[in-house]
Amino acid sequence: MQNRLKLRRHVHERRFKRDIRRDEIREVLENGEVIEERPEATPFPKYTMLGWTRYGSRPLHVVAADDEEKDVTYVLTVYEPDPDLWTDDFREKRD
Repeated sequence: MQNRLKLRRHVHERRFKRDIRRDEIREVLENGEVIEERPEATPFPKYTMLGWTRYGSRPLHVVAADDEEKDVTYVLTVYEPDPDLWTDDFREKRD
């Protein structure tokens, strides 16, 4: 994760609807684990991180991309994974 976070407009809309705080996003990016990487994505490689927030101990997925040259992490989306769509540990999608 880079020093500065930039949340896309979509992220602001979604996080308010889903009651996800900005500091929860930062917490996942700082302490979570990468569960998927897409190095071929453009303009920057993107990745999905899983983390458990201290506010309610819920899992969150954060999809982000780092611009190392500008020292910015772009947050593309954030959501609480649906247990019907994800394995019990929220690391893989169910078949």
